[in-house]
Amino acid sequence: MNTRPLCPVFGECGGCAYQDIPYEEELRRKEELVKDLLGTAPRIPADRFEPIVPSPKPYHYRNRLDLQFVRTRDDRALIGFAPGSGRGIVPVETCAIAERPISDLIPELRKEIAQKASSDYRRANIVVRTGDDAKVLWGGIGKRSCRLDPDEYFRTDIDGKRIFYSLDTFFQANLSILPKLFERIGAFDCWQTKPVLYDLYAGVGLFSLGLTGKTRKAVLIEESLPSIKLAEHNIVHNRLTHMEVIAGRVEDILPPLLARETSGIPKVAVIDPPRAGLSPRALDAMVHTKEFTRLFYLSCDPKALARDLTGFIEHGWNVEKIIPFDFFPKTRHVETLALLTP
Repeated sequence: MNTRPLCPVFGECGGCAYQDIPYEEELRRKEELVKDLLGTAPRIPADRFEPIVPSPKPYHYRNRLDLQFVRTRDDRALIGFAPGSGRGIVPVETCAIAERPISDLIPELRKEIAQKASSDYRRANIVVRTGDDAKVLWGGIGKRSCRLDPDEYFRTDIDGKRIFYSLDTFFQANLSILPKLFERIGAFDCWQTKPVLYDLYAGVGLFSLGLTGKTRKAVLIEESLPSIKLAEHNIVHNRLTHMEVIAGRVEDILPPLLARETSGIPKVAVIDPPRAGLSPRALDAMVHTKEFTRLFYLSCDPKALARDLTGFIEHGWNVEKIIPFDFFPKTRHVETLALLTP
């Protein structure tokens, strides 16, 4: 059974995929996709796969949009998305998957960008974001235009902790599903001993802050300087003294760091790498690390996850759970959480 898409340019715009089917059918397709792709990894029994976790908001959930700005030869200013063909631009006045403060602002945003962009600006990539307070800011015209001052940071609250992020830092695009993610992670028995958390690809510290009540210490490893700045800001704002931020690449920092650790305290890791997954060096460092009692791997690309899980399995790791999360309703993308044990 088909449903009527909310977006008037659905089918032209290359962003969405499932507005024309019921949400239940979209979830079924995504769950099967994860099973098909990850089922090819060796020795993952079928009973390790859990049902997909739906998004509380199937529409108007994205706190970030990446828009294209184009000034035409006849001096018209357009903002929109790339079409399915990948060429040109599909102008938009609203966006059905963007949070409403962003969607409602798009017509005015086009005027603001056109006024700020000089006549020699023919094309630009625009980043638009919002947070729990519904404030909307954008950047992309001029150098450092995505940098924000601390009083401009976006925020969201998770388990009593206020987490800030910026235009130039990575942060999960669907705030509504984050409580479900932390609920599922927090339900595993590894937190009873108050382990040390190694937050790898830590970003602004989302997992360290979201799990702070379950850990005795958190070590954050991150290489992006803007994200490091926000992580340190989040730690200070929440008055946390048991967190350490280390700048650098996971593959460079983690092995010598663990080699110096002799406390014997249980250790748990969370890894949330870029869409491409772990680099060969990072994967090699991780699969040879046996100090973690649990390793949570969150991935936005099932193909990359399948590849990396194969590497873990080949080095003796066990995949205990696979839990898909619909972080990206009405698109082809799906987030997947894998729990591994050595």
